[in-house]
Amino acid sequence: MNSDDLVLFLRAAKAGSLTKASMETATSQPALSRRISALEQELGARLFHRSGRGLELTQIGQDLLQHAMAVDRILEEAAADMALKVRGGPSRVVVAAQPSIARMLFGPISKNLIKDYPGIRISLREGLEGQVNSWLADGSIDLAVIYLTEAQRHLESDTVIRERLSFVAPKSFDLPNGPFPIERLPDVPLVLPGPTHGQRILAEELCARSGRLPRISIECDASSNVVKQLVIEECGCALLPLASVAAELRQGLLQAVPLGNPNVMRDIAIATSLNRPPLVARREVAQAFRLEIRRLVSDGLWLDAAMP
Repeated sequence: MNSDDLVLFLRAAKAGSLTKASMETATSQPALSRRISALEQELGARLFHRSGRGLELTQIGQDLLQHAMAVDRILEEAAADMALKVRGGPSRVVVAAQPSIARMLFGPISKNLIKDYPGIRISLREGLEGQVNSWLADGSIDLAVIYLTEAQRHLESDTVIRERLSFVAPKSFDLPNGPFPIERLPDVPLVLPGPTHGQRILAEELCARSGRLPRISIECDASSNVVKQLVIEECGCALLPLASVAAELRQGLLQAVPLGNPNVMRDIAIATSLNRPPLVARREVAQAFRLEIRRLVSDGLWLDAAMP
């Protein structure tokens, strides 16, 4: 068994058909069938159930698929790493971020990466906390820029900046002149995500200081854009970073003050997948993200953020 065998097996498993797989791999169907049969003989087990509907993995096949996917990722990473050494830049990078971070960062960082590494292929993903965690866990992304929660401290991560959290309210809400007191938080209807989300856990921890639970008006597992619209429509208040509501504040649609005294801060970190090899290309891109984030902070473009 070698890497070519595993890659051919992977292509056949994903295609669900020897005909499709032979076209995708530029391998004749009889040759592909012989390679898979030889692999099955070597392993002493059937990898596929063959029927008129195509190929269906056996249990052994499903187990081997995980190894094949890992080998395929390593080969892709190796090719990208060699491209970095030959051409002076990574050939491909897959990056994810939570919506408020993506809105701040994806534009300028993509511009810089294209400038510094001509020919680079950038794949950007925006996702909520659970989605980004899943992508990190299954190795489908190279790195992510995330709000780091206690539950994520096990990740391979580097805290880049700290961001102050604001209490965001509709324009009709009577806000205090200074920071919003944490002891008042349980009295206010809040728009919060589901129970496993880091922001929800934080809100519950803050309210627990008064021995109470948050008063949730709407449970919303959507982007900050949806949360902001709900606050504008007076469905409740929210806990958001100032940078994510800057436009609405300028338009007079929302109002905001810092949360707590001392203020509640959140760490923003660059996290890398433990299931993808730490090659040079990824380190280079992570450093580019790190420098761009710090530039946005030092230029005052990332509001209410500071170096750790």
